[in-house]
Amino acid sequence: MAGPSVFDFSLTALGGGELPLEQFAGRPLLIVNTASECGFTPQYQGLEDLHRRFAETGLVVIGCPCNQFGAQEPGSAGEIAAFCESRFGVTFLLSEKLEVNGANTDPLFQFLKTAAKGLLGSESVKWNFTKFLVARDGRSVERFAPTTTPEALIPAIEAALAES
Repeated sequence: MAGPSVFDFSLTALGGGELPLEQFAGRPLLIVNTASECGFTPQYQGLEDLHRRFAETGLVVIGCPCNQFGAQEPGSAGEIAAFCESRFGVTFLLSEKLEVNGANTDPLFQFLKTAAKGLLGSESVKWNFTKFLVARDGRSVERFAPTTTPEALIPAIEAALAES
């Protein structure tokens, strides 16, 4: 297949160290820009529930903290990790804080925004907890608004897991 795939990218894990996405090749990914002080922050629980429900069948959930919207993720890596673990029992993967818009957009998010445009063809991420569901092929991407709850993604996740 021609063209880039999500599996061509790498993130830095919240605790440090590379997180090459190629290790998840053939598995659907749910990638979400997150924040600890956002009105949508309780969605961490729903994301953790999705991780616990679907990890064994292949889904990989990755939270990507971002401080670009209302400075709602001001904490250090340690503070973010402690918050997510103590408040929501988060065990899914978290990346280091990154940018999803502007001149310093993380390359992964540049790919995701191009692959799945938002409302009216917009590429920019509008707010925290925008969700990108990536199919097993690493190329097909579906975008979901911050207002879409993690629970509402279950049919799309089940469809992605059913693809061979």
